[in-house]
Amino acid sequence: MNPVLTLRDATRADLPQLAALYEAAGLDDAGSHTATTLAAAWDRLQREAPTARVLIAERDGVPLGTLTCFVLPLLLHGGAPAALVEGVAVHPDAQGSGIGRALMDAAMTIARSHGCYKLALSSNRRREAAHAFYERLGYQRHGVSFVVTPKEHLS
Repeated sequence: MNPVLTLRDATRADLPQLAALYEAAGLDDAGSHTATTLAAAWDRLQREAPTARVLIAERDGVPLGTLTCFVLPLLLHGGAPAALVEGVAVHPDAQGSGIGRALMDAAMTIARSHGCYKLALSSNRRREAAHAFYERLGYQRHGVSFVVTPKEHLS
């Protein structure tokens, strides 16, 4: 019998498991988190982005995937908001088992419930398997993404 996958909103108590997922998925370097920095980041997220949802996917109580979905109010597109997904992480041992699809479906449900005109995400150029996954879900490559690290950028 296949264990049931459950999705829920993450809580402060989930921070160590979230950090472990980010590291296992290769989104963060091992040891890049401390309890203090995680707690501070969680508090800032809760305070500054109240519509953000950090989702966690579990089987038998074991966290296997996560993402954060932001709903961003906008002035353009008739005032319709946009949804942005960040931090999609599925443990390598659980990839291909439907966890990423379930998380992205949940993000789409959030976007629809807020009347978002789009759901967007970005992915590192090197993550080709992730790109193929998003394309299988119906996402299309769109536009060009630019990034700069603010602390290194001098005007």
